[in-house]
Amino acid sequence: MRTVVITGAGRGLGLATARRVGAGGATRIVVAERDAERGESAVRELRSEGIDAHFVRCDVADPESVTALADAIEGPVHGLVNNAALADAVGGKYFHEIDVAEWDRLMTVNARGPWLVAAALLPRIIDSGGGRIVNIASDAALYGSPRLAHYIASKGAVIALTRAMAREVGEQGVTVNAVAPGLTESESTERIPAERHELYRLNRAISRPQRPDDLVGLIDFLLSAESGYLTGQLIAVNGGFTMH
Repeated sequence: MRTVVITGAGRGLGLATARRVGAGGATRIVVAERDAERGESAVRELRSEGIDAHFVRCDVADPESVTALADAIEGPVHGLVNNAALADAVGGKYFHEIDVAEWDRLMTVNARGPWLVAAALLPRIIDSGGGRIVNIASDAALYGSPRLAHYIASKGAVIALTRAMAREVGEQGVTVNAVAPGLTESESTERIPAERHELYRLNRAISRPQRPDDLVGLIDFLLSAESGYLTGQLIAVNGGFTMH
């Protein structure tokens, strides 16, 4: 049985990914979630569906918490999805209005967090004989959404980090790719202003709202053996809102 760690898997895209990747019973899912109540609830839900799921509390902004996550997992790790991020109600200010504390908060969680988790788990991934790392970026970094500069900068860092990581670990049999979702309907986007939802609706090639299920198939593929020669890539999944 393989083991896949998913950060921020207590809700939204993280939980949907855990459900997809864990389906079939051949994968043990580690729900790495800062909110204990949310993480435990997710595990109960996944187990009720026959998925081998385990909760480990982890705050990706805290190096000690990330180390504790790595120590809590038994055996090799075959896959990691760096999904945890701050996205809910983080916009609204122009770049010159964002204060330093808010800038640093976004960068610490969204950019430093994936690096910390990947670094802590990399020895375990290499021990598995090679594995997969999937970083969740955002198409906002491709579009340049206004009044969201700190979030865009953090997700742009994730894209660049993905490429650097891929170069460094390819010879160890580890692939690293990034997925850039569009505005996805979930708990984390409920407080995003209506005009941003409307911007996406009017400019997608596929006009219907985006849901987590639109992303999980790709993530599952990137965690699989079939993606073994695909690394350092960014794939945007947003109904054609951006095209590149």
